[in-house]
Amino acid sequence: MDDRHFMNIALDLAAKGEGLTSPNPMVGAVVVKDGQVVGRGYHKVAGESHAEVNALEEAGDLAKGATLYVTLEPCNHTGRTPPCTRRILELGVRRVVAAMKDPNKKVTGGGAEFLEQNGVQFTAGVCEGQAKKLNEAFIKYVCSGRPFVMAKCAATLDGRIATRTGDSRWVTGETARRFVHQLRHRVDAVMVGINTIRNDDPSLTTRLPGLQGSDPVRIILDTHLSISPDARVLRQVSAVPTILVAGSEAVGNKKRALEKSGAQVLEVSLKNDLIDMKALMVQLGAREITSLLIEGGSRVLASAFNFAVVDKVYFFYAPKILGGDDGVPICSGPGVELMSESITIDDICVHRYGDDVLIEGYVT
Repeated sequence: MDDRHFMNIALDLAAKGEGLTSPNPMVGAVVVKDGQVVGRGYHKVAGESHAEVNALEEAGDLAKGATLYVTLEPCNHTGRTPPCTRRILELGVRRVVAAMKDPNKKVTGGGAEFLEQNGVQFTAGVCEGQAKKLNEAFIKYVCSGRPFVMAKCAATLDGRIATRTGDSRWVTGETARRFVHQLRHRVDAVMVGINTIRNDDPSLTTRLPGLQGSDPVRIILDTHLSISPDARVLRQVSAVPTILVAGSEAVGNKKRALEKSGAQVLEVSLKNDLIDMKALMVQLGAREITSLLIEGGSRVLASAFNFAVVDKVYFFYAPKILGGDDGVPICSGPGVELMSESITIDDICVHRYGDDVLIEGYVT
């Protein structure tokens, strides 16, 4: 039996839950008997039945003596739903193949051990790399309690995200911008600084033509709560909130007025008059924000890199040159003194979106 073939089917199913399962992982499962898929399932929404249960229900009586392929080790604990291992035993599954063990230290190995103790063959590690990349945000979150952080920018070939007047519409083309909205659909939250709000007045919602995308929580770094009450992010009709991150000295009348308008104000300690990004990540993790997309601007990106909270980058480059040194750079403020001290990016992928080039990689 081709374990990788069937696991790839399960991985494709898992990806259907993108943007919908947080804080749970994306999980897909298939039931195979006599070389044929007899049941398919994936985790659709947090709080609803898990992928294994959905696949087993579709398989019905055919699950007896079959092999279950699942992208994550089946749970053996009661959370929002009953343990999947019990259902696997009840239906007489002979063998379980998991792409990866559950990274949650509280439950790692529990499902595998329980199944083996009850006579079910268990194999792990099939397509493990693909499974880990699919759930990289979940893995970071359950292992550290902090969100997986992605930094995104759109720049000209000479490294500018806006002209000297602040004009940035549009650096990249429509295809690249559509991909950014797909990223917003995937993540729990998106973050910008107050200057981006002043200059662009963005909505920070997900807009995917023909699709119902999920809006991310909108997080604005606004140390002194100087946001205009007319800002678009404060007037969104959305299922998720707008959170204003400020220093503790910004409390008082401003805070109360903004909270009356529907915004949430989160107080975070400052370092050198800047929001302490590490402290912020701890607070966001406590709110079950498992993934965060930082969209700028240049001071926010620089701060995120300097506080070492970024896990992954999405840097778009458009075939445009401003031709001067007075535009807005990708990162602003002092950088390192030596090239040997620069932040390095690993596991690079290069993609083309129309005429724009995306460099995707991980901070080492």
